[in-house]
This record gives sequence, structure tokens and C-alpha cells, in this order.
Amino acid sequence: MKQLWREVGCMLALVAGMPLAQAQLQSKAPAQDFVAPAPGSYALPPIQPAADGWVLEGNGLPRRLSRYTHGALTLLSFVYTYCTDPIGCPLAYATFDTIKRRVLADPVLRGRVRLVSLSFDPVNDTPDAMRIYGGEHALGADLPWHFLTTYSTRFLKPILDDFGQDVDIELDAKGAPTRARAHLLKVFLLDRNGQVREIYSSAFLHPDVILNDMRTLALESTGQALAKLPPQK
Repeated sequence: MKQLWREVGCMLALVAGMPLAQAQLQSKAPAQDFVAPAPGSYALPPIQPAADGWVLEGNGLPRRLSRYTHGALTLLSFVYTYCTDPIGCPLAYATFDTIKRRVLADPVLRGRVRLVSLSFDPVNDTPDAMRIYGGEHALGADLPWHFLTTYSTRFLKPILDDFGQDVDIELDAKGAPTRARAHLLKVFLLDRNGQVREIYSSAFLHPDVILNDMRTLALESTGQALAKLPPQK
């Protein structure tokens, strides 16, 4: 993990009354001066290989997760469609939406980035439910954003374990299991070879940081000189 300069200087909130799957990112004035370091001015050593396993997309056909973690710079998070924690799944969705829009406007990253949202709850989050959750983003016309689930918890658990993503089923006042999941938000940045290169918690999920990390990996893969990069906006 990089240093304390990565602390987020802005707070994120969901637009009141907007459907969860369409929540947009809003930012307030920074609480402190924050400048993301320039792309290529730091290294992102490999942390671990991406987990693999069987997953399902909107058409319900089984595919290996590795299909979605290799061949592009990939931003991956675990979510569930009915999560209401503002610093959990809605924050991941809103951040991904911002990243998507900014990647499409970035000549260095456009065509090199993929987004993946994988469900914590295969029982309720069927392939069709994930497709609805993704909305127009699931169509992938301009930038691939895949909304995935699994057959069952048996197929999901090894993936969670390999990524080091903990999740527990919350209990009600009588000790009975509910649909809610207790988890710490983690977002994984993978390189083209399926290696995890950075892991973001909710406190560090800042679009400027993520985009510069992506640009750093793009520089690494192409050998392009930093001086030739277009100016940051």
C-alpha cells in the first residue's frame, strides 16, 4: 500500500431517493489538500494472483472468472444488489460509474480498462438480477462492465477466500439469519496478467488515485515515457 497521501480528501454520498443501481458520486470540498502523485512516479508491485472460479453473467452461461481478470486493466469489487450501506456497495458502484466516465475521456486508458462487480449473494443475486442491477452499464457498449454472480455459495467461497474478502451474514434480534451481508469494502486493481496490484478500502477509494494507478500500470505495460502522456485534467 502506498503512503498516507492516499487518504481521501472528499466525502461521497448517494443522491437521496435515487435507485441504488443508479447512485451517482457527489463530492464535497476537500478536508485537506490532496494531490494524487503523478502516474509513473511510483511502483505498484504485484500483491497476489487474482482468484479464479466459475461465475455467471446475464445469459446464465458458466465462465471462468479468469476470463474477466486477464487482458485488460481490471477494477473488481464484491457487491450485493440490495446493500444500503453508504460506504459499502453503493460507494463502489458510484466510484465505478465515475471511473467509467473518466476512462472514456482519457486517451491513455480508453480501450484498456474493464470493470467487474461480483455478487456476495448468489441466492438472491441471480444472473438476471445482476443484469437489472447493472442497467445500461451491463450492456458494455462503450466500456466493459461485467455484473457477475455464481451458482451458489459453494462456488463463491473459494473466490472470496483467495481474494481475502471476508463476509458474514447478519443476524436479526432473534439470532436468525437475514439477507444483509457484513463486510469491509475492498476494490481490487488487476493488471493485464491477472495480478492484483492494489487493494482499496472505502477510505482510499478516490477516483484520482485509482486513475493514476491505472495510468501507472498502462505506462508499465507499454514502456511509454511519462513525458509523452497527455496532461492530467
